[in-house]
Amino acid sequence: MSIAFFFGILLTLAIYKTTVIEIPVFGFHDIVDLENSQEQPPNRPLANEDFSKQDLATFIEYLVKKNYWFLSSQELYDYFLREDKLPLPKERKKKKPVLLSFDDGYQSAHNNILAILEDIEKRYNKKIKIVWFINPAFMGKDGSQLAHASCQELRVGVEKGYYDIQSHGLHHENLILLDPKKLEIELAESQKQLKDCTETLDSSQNFATHIAYPFGAVNPQVEKETAKYYLSGYLYNSRILRPSRLKNRYLIPRLTVNKKTTLAKLKLLAAGGWL
Repeated sequence: MSIAFFFGILLTLAIYKTTVIEIPVFGFHDIVDLENSQEQPPNRPLANEDFSKQDLATFIEYLVKKNYWFLSSQELYDYFLREDKLPLPKERKKKKPVLLSFDDGYQSAHNNILAILEDIEKRYNKKIKIVWFINPAFMGKDGSQLAHASCQELRVGVEKGYYDIQSHGLHHENLILLDPKKLEIELAESQKQLKDCTETLDSSQNFATHIAYPFGAVNPQVEKETAKYYLSGYLYNSRILRPSRLKNRYLIPRLTVNKKTTLAKLKLLAAGGWL
């Protein structure tokens, strides 16, 4: 009886695994080069949200070798989230999808990510698409601890075919704490400035059409206002996206990645870490 029950569970899991699509949406912040003394104390402080350039390079190379599909935010929306989903391209049907996103637009992250993606393209002849959630008010400015990439620097990544530029609010404000007028400015002005930044590079008009909520903070009022400007919204809740079970495309789950996240865990989550 126990053996039959055990095999019944395995069969159920196997059916689930083959019928329920899982899309890990990874959320990174700053990317730090461990071999660059300028990115280590005392030259700069380290934060819990940091992730190393070395581990990111290894992880992306692993995904490339496993033939993953690196989604843009618009591809995730078009093929998996919108009501009238587009049919999957034939060449994508056998690839497991994944989305790599990076918040805040730090200059060090831009420099290190760009170097990784250029190296991957050189060695594997493959362009990797990553999603940037940007606060345009900070582009090209020094923060209290870290500098932010400028519009021109981000445009370089777009021109090379690597960057998908999306919104993270104008000033990285907690949206649920804002009055209606300030909320509108954070959403609308962020979109306008990002579209102005990428104007000549965005023929498809897909940039600044999706948003990641600063601090992952969202409520019904923020959702309602967000829907006036954006097609979807991302938060942090450490869950894997299962499109067939997502009831609200303004609550797309993301997996938090920080300096405590191991490569083994990233690979497990990418493969379908629910087991």
